Amino acid sequence: MAESNQTSDFKEFQLHEKDTGSADVQVALLTRRIEHLTEHLKINRKDHSSRRGLLKMVAQRRSLLDYLSKTEADRYKNLIEKLNLRK
Repeated sequence: MAESNQTSDFKEFQLHEKDTGSADVQVALLTRRIEHLTEHLKINRKDHSSRRGLLKMVAQRRSLLDYLSKTEADRYKNLIEKLNLRK
């Protein structure tokens, strides 16, 4: 069931039918994982290893978004709008 939710989430971000690794898809998946981990950390405040993982994911997403903004500005703006991310 988790896999079906995951595939339906990033189908709208795919550039073509078999696209699983483009920056758009990676940002969408990271955003979903970040949201899930943020909810976990609201309950488990002392889970420092998960907090470290969250910070690593946020940094990875930031670098992918920076790459997109430098190379494909229109895709970047579209992705930011779809995911309700700031900037």
